[in-house]
Amino acid sequence: MKRIFIIVLCVAMLLCGCGVQNAGDPTMPTYFGDTDGIQPGGTDNTVQALSLIYDPTGQMNPYQCENTANRALLSLVYQGLFSVNRDYEAEPVLCKQYSVTPDLKTYTFYLEEACFSDGTRVTPNDVAASLNEAMESNWYGGRLQQVRSISVVSAGIEIQLKTPMAELPLLLDIPIVKETELKADRPLGTGPYRLEINGQEAYLRRQSAWWCKAQLPVYGDVIPLVKGETPAEIRDAFEFDGVSLVVSDPGSDRYADYRSDYELWSAENGKFLYLVCNEKSKIFSDPAIRRALTHAIDRELLAETYYQGIARPASLPASPLSPWYNSSLAQRYSYAPELFAEAVANAQLEDNSVTILLNGDDVVRHRAGLAIADMLRAGGLKVSIIKSSAEDLVENLQYAEYDLYLGQTKLSANMDISAFFGTYTSLNYGGLADPALYQMSLDAMTNAGNFYKLYQSVMEEGQLCPILFQSDAVFVQRGALPDLAPARDGIFHYSLGRTLEDALIKE
Repeated sequence: MKRIFIIVLCVAMLLCGCGVQNAGDPTMPTYFGDTDGIQPGGTDNTVQALSLIYDPTGQMNPYQCENTANRALLSLVYQGLFSVNRDYEAEPVLCKQYSVTPDLKTYTFYLEEACFSDGTRVTPNDVAASLNEAMESNWYGGRLQQVRSISVVSAGIEIQLKTPMAELPLLLDIPIVKETELKADRPLGTGPYRLEINGQEAYLRRQSAWWCKAQLPVYGDVIPLVKGETPAEIRDAFEFDGVSLVVSDPGSDRYADYRSDYELWSAENGKFLYLVCNEKSKIFSDPAIRRALTHAIDRELLAETYYQGIARPASLPASPLSPWYNSSLAQRYSYAPELFAEAVANAQLEDNSVTILLNGDDVVRHRAGLAIADMLRAGGLKVSIIKSSAEDLVENLQYAEYDLYLGQTKLSANMDISAFFGTYTSLNYGGLADPALYQMSLDAMTNAGNFYKLYQSVMEEGQLCPILFQSDAVFVQRGALPDLAPARDGIFHYSLGRTLEDALIKE
């Protein structure tokens, strides 16, 4: 079922649209209709009035690409062992079957009879090489931190884990390319389209002999790609040159507003905005003040004002769209400024000075930090901002000469927050290392029933204060793509009609 958030900007700037209400996402109104299941794709000579943006200055290798415009194309060119839908459910794609040992530490995956766009078969060696390459990449490496090894065994791919993990398929929507093309600028994929560049022209060509048949949100045989490098060029291409779809990140200073008539969809990108309390802080070394901090943050205001209303406020360290987010528990830690002011007064800390460290090169985060400073001032504190360059940020974090750090990271789809609490893990700043919370994070990956206890413990400890989860804004010309169902890291997400249960080998 699709969840759609549609905004129509007409001359009178009226608001209307259709979509489906989503649990935890009341901003999404009505419903277009169900299009799940396997159906034939487009046929030869099919014409669809569709064009997309392509940035020739950005990467198209899926392990190196961090360009928002180009990443939007990847879900039409590449496939992973699994895909992840809008409900945070993994769906088999290149994986035909898989098995997992009782201790949840060894998975073996077996492949469909899939082919790359040149007709050659996908092999276990291709998959193992692709996943190992992804482990070394900025985009995918963080999610695979619990992987011990990836290897080929008989006719399958074996992944051994350092810790038990029940939701490993959620992490395996990683594009698979040929073993010989891992470093190529445009490696071949197994998706329904192939990227072709001929001089100044670029386009996606439909694979007539595509290895599988699925209903896609696009169906044209050829999709022209219009060059766009700057936000202004991309906006003009959409508003004046008929480009059908563009993707923009409201959390980036490259975000551009649009004034034409369009449909607006949101697609979570995993970016998590949060505050960390420094354990050495005179103010936030007090557990009562740390616990009360969550009540000082007006998350709705931050999401609406600085993230274009596309971000989702979160008072737990998980996306509100994920199945592990408990709304009743989250309500306990929501905005209630009087509770923070009361905690400050009870501790006799009024007019004490605190500092917020942030990445000053991130324009949107800086603006959000200024707003958070005002919220803390309303609670009785004096607040100043320490702006660090992105280059010096890690060093400044290690010096720990701040009270609060306004951070941002990209959480994996299984909502793994263990990197905050491990002794030598990558997000452990401000004294976040906590053996008990680290073990609870691992326990939650083993059994999702442990997420409630984990989140409750994190919020009661109070050193990590969640703020919001960001989404990409997907602008679509009205009526151009009625079957679009953008998912996380898959703007053109489609299903092959199979579930994890279908693919699991039961012993």
